[in-house]
Amino acid sequence: MSKNPRFQNRKSPSKPENPNDKPGFAARKVAADILGNVVHKRRPLDGELDASNGHSGFRALAANDKGLVRAIVGAALRHRGEIAQILDWVLDRPIPEKTGRVQDILHVAIAQMLFMEIPDRAAVSISVDHAGSDRRAVPYKGLVNGVLRRIGREKDDLTSELDPARMNTPDWLFENWTAAYGEDGARAIALAHLKEAALDVSVKAEPEAWADKLDGVVVGAGSVRLRNKGAVETLAGFEAGAWWVQDAAASLPARLLGDVSGKRVADLCAAPGGKTAQLAAAGADVTAIDISASRLKRLSQNMQRLGLAVDTVAADLRDYEPSGLFDMILLDAPCSATGTIRRHPDVPWIKKPQDIEKLAGIQQALLQHVANWLKPGGTLVYCTCSLERAEGEVQIETFLQSSSAFELQPIRSDEVSDLGQPITNEGYLRTLPSHDLGIDGVETGWDGFFAARLKRL
Repeated sequence: MSKNPRFQNRKSPSKPENPNDKPGFAARKVAADILGNVVHKRRPLDGELDASNGHSGFRALAANDKGLVRAIVGAALRHRGEIAQILDWVLDRPIPEKTGRVQDILHVAIAQMLFMEIPDRAAVSISVDHAGSDRRAVPYKGLVNGVLRRIGREKDDLTSELDPARMNTPDWLFENWTAAYGEDGARAIALAHLKEAALDVSVKAEPEAWADKLDGVVVGAGSVRLRNKGAVETLAGFEAGAWWVQDAAASLPARLLGDVSGKRVADLCAAPGGKTAQLAAAGADVTAIDISASRLKRLSQNMQRLGLAVDTVAADLRDYEPSGLFDMILLDAPCSATGTIRRHPDVPWIKKPQDIEKLAGIQQALLQHVANWLKPGGTLVYCTCSLERAEGEVQIETFLQSSSAFELQPIRSDEVSDLGQPITNEGYLRTLPSHDLGIDGVETGWDGFFAARLKRL
């Protein structure tokens, strides 16, 4: 049967373009989802980006799109205060949408437009499509388009009035840091948080030789800082277990124990195991204790790659009693992690002042309990990756006031680095992200850490 000639050259009606088919759309949508989960639901960013149990949309992305999501969300969190201020300037009134979806879409777009090398046109187009495809945001599609186009036109004027150090730091944190380090110190810390942390590794031996092999430099007390970041699994020495990733500041507390060879050492709150590896590599008989069995499993896997033998115990320290006393104890107490904001930019937005108070109570309880596990004459190092005095200096002062069986052993500068900055007048270790490590050609700064060394009398 012949075809009707009236229909032979007529084109089939085209289907409406599906935004999900556009390159980059899925990544931006996932970025907005993850940003919303972090800032509205206070979910840790690491959990959202976890390769096994993280955001389902993120896990489904190709590797390059996963990298884009990490970059976008990182920029949106590091510059969250600036972005919020810009939106306040260009909007006549707050957006009435209650879930925060429109806000998340705008923040993802503005982060790309102002703080990443992504053309405005691409960021605007995909964000408008995203708003149009989301039932919560579709009534605001026109607003999203108008706001983003205006920001694109006026970006120079809008960004000229920004105060990044102050705007990107919640008031309560900035006030804490000002009280502890002065306003100039607080501003320096806040500005350091705008940059990603460098990639440091701890090596079993010969840091200078490994610095040459890995294209890095020796920093701190023997860490190697790489000039370029990349997939660590592909670097020389990884499979052989010659080194492990660990911020230079995080490597210092374990060094404060001194010679650990042949000593029975407890590494408490041990996961993910950087300090455990240091102690075991130095010849200690290590018992690594952590409340999380899953994190201890990962620690054990890391020790297996490194060829190091340690005992592991999954337990809540507050309820646990060891079979015998230890020569040395390293207590890396659970804390707010405000010293790691460069690598965890979600911390300022998921932590609250009441979290510090709660954690301080846990820290004091742990310190009081585990101090009883130490032999007379033994050494205990208490540390936290926090910038808050309540989680550092105040903890030690409180403990020493209540226990006459311990005395402070001041830390010397030559024990941790050639720099005098990290050692306080009291003899504590206090590293800051803003510290200048005095090395040309690599990123400066390190994580914010507090450590104190105590001796049992």
